[in-house]
Amino acid sequence: MALPALNCARRRFLARALGAGVALAFGLSRAESKQRQIVPSKTQVQSRSHPLKADKTALVHFDTAPFPYHGTMPNSDAPFLNVNENGRKGHSTGSRVYWEDETYNDNRVLLHIPKGFDIRRPALMLVFFHGHGATLERDVLARQKVPAQISASNANVVLVAPQLAVDARDSSAGKFWQAGAFGRFVGEAGQQLARLHGDKKSLRTFASMPIVIVAYSGGYVAAASAIERGGLKKRVRGVVLLDSLYGDLDKFAHWIEADPSAFFVSVYLGSTKNQNAQLEDILAAHDVDVSPQINTRLAAGGVAVVPGGDVRHRDLVTHAWVDYPIIDLLQRLPEYRR
Repeated sequence: MALPALNCARRRFLARALGAGVALAFGLSRAESKQRQIVPSKTQVQSRSHPLKADKTALVHFDTAPFPYHGTMPNSDAPFLNVNENGRKGHSTGSRVYWEDETYNDNRVLLHIPKGFDIRRPALMLVFFHGHGATLERDVLARQKVPAQISASNANVVLVAPQLAVDARDSSAGKFWQAGAFGRFVGEAGQQLARLHGDKKSLRTFASMPIVIVAYSGGYVAAASAIERGGLKKRVRGVVLLDSLYGDLDKFAHWIEADPSAFFVSVYLGSTKNQNAQLEDILAAHDVDVSPQINTRLAAGGVAVVPGGDVRHRDLVTHAWVDYPIIDLLQRLPEYRR
C-alpha cells in the first residue's frame, strides 16, 4: 500500500509495522482485570523507565467496559435489553433484534503502547470508538490499523479502544450512558496501561494524562455520552469525529462552548454533510468561529469542520484528506512527540 503522505523514514516504520502486524498480548486475563484497584501513593516517586524497546499491544477484559449493559435506555425507564425469548435476552433496534450473547457481551478493550513511548515525557491517551459492523481484531487492529498509525506517528500517545456492539449496525453506548461511567472506564484504563507498560510507578502518569477522543461513524453516541456525562471535566482536550456527526449535535456544541481551549475536528463525507452544516449554524449563533481547515497545531484549540475527500465512508480511517489520517492528526500535536 502506498504511503504518499509520509516521509521516507515514516514509510519504512509503518511498512514494518503493517507488514509484521501487531502482536497481541493476551496475558491479562479476565480474573486479573478483577484484581483490586491499584491506588498511586502520594509519595510515589517519578518513574525512571526508559523508552519502550518494542510495541506493547493487548486485548484486555475491563469491568467498566461499555458492555455487557443491563441498564435502561437514556432518558427513559425502558430496559436496554427489551427482548426476552425463552430466557435469551436481546435489544430491539426497531428493524431487528441483536442478542446479548452475540452482540453485547464482549468487555474487551484494545490497548496499545508504541515502541519509543517515554513515560517521562508529556503523553496523551487516545480513546477510539469504532463504528458499525466492527470488531477490535478484524477492524480496529487489522483493517483500520489504528495501533500501527499511532506507532508510526512518533507521538507519545497510547491507545484505548473499547469494543462497542459487536459487528452490528448499532451505535449504543452501553454503560457510557450512565453518569460518571466513562470516567471510571478511563480510571481502569490507567491501571491496565500501567500493568501493560511494566513499570508500576507509571500509574500516576496514565491515571492523569489528557485525553483525545476519536470517533468513527457510529462511535458518535459513545463520544457524545463521554463528554456529556463522563465526569472528566477538562481532562478531555480534543474530540475528532471521522464522518461521525450523525446526531447529538447539541451535546457536541455544548462541549465546544464550555471549553474554548480544547479542539474539535469534524471530518465529513456526504453521509454527515448536512449535520455538520447544522452544527456550524448552531456554533455561529453562539459566536463560535469554525475553520474550514484543521489547525496545524491542534493544542491551540479551535473548531474545524472539513470535508474528508473523495473516499468511501468505509475507508475513512485509512484514506481521507491524507492517507492514514490519525498519523496526520497526531503530528499536529508536536507537544507530544516521542
